[in-house]
Amino acid sequence: MRDLSNFKGCPAPQPVTLKGRFVTVEPYVREQHLQELWDGLGGMAINPLLRYFAQPDFTGVEDFSNWLQSVAKSGWLTHIFRDNASGKIVGMANYMRADPANGVIEVGGVAHGADMKRSPLSTEVHYLMAKHVFEELGYRRYEWKCDNLNEASKTTAARYGFTFEGVFRQHMISKGRNRDTAWFSMIDSEWPALNAAFEAWLSPNNFDADGKQKRRLEDLRAEISKETAA
Repeated sequence: MRDLSNFKGCPAPQPVTLKGRFVTVEPYVREQHLQELWDGLGGMAINPLLRYFAQPDFTGVEDFSNWLQSVAKSGWLTHIFRDNASGKIVGMANYMRADPANGVIEVGGVAHGADMKRSPLSTEVHYLMAKHVFEELGYRRYEWKCDNLNEASKTTAARYGFTFEGVFRQHMISKGRNRDTAWFSMIDSEWPALNAAFEAWLSPNNFDADGKQKRRLEDLRAEISKETAA
């Protein structure tokens, strides 16, 4: 754990462009990205995709736009994901609930479009976003929260290396029902090993000629953590 006796907080997050091998994270700009983001998330098929989001179902692209504007006013920084190969927008996420004084920030409002499934794009996106938080902004804690019923999100968080911390019961009312929220985090002392595992997984050497992974991220992380502890 770092010495906090002279800790003066972290800079507030700002819109940022993060370029990886497979995908680029870009700040959302309504005039440039709205329609393409809507389409990349499936158009009206967005509602089943975002069924665990707290807001009511969207009635169309303008309703979606209004929601993005409303969460921006509450401090969310929406970023879109652009597939480097196709140039298409394939998903989004937000830096949110930033607490610069304590060095804590959350990634949320995560939506992966169909073109991100069974591809390295989603892993690289979250590697890039976490790396920016820890290495460029200097944050101490990076959070992931989701509806406790959202098994896919919980599995994804664990795969990326977030640690499950527990369930906040009756945390929210979402779409007219109770939501218990599962909390996950990664912290700065864990980041070096997490970063090494991400980089090993994303290396071209970890993919065969058909683009399939040779080694799982979880296995690489366990091996690196074991070596670090030895």
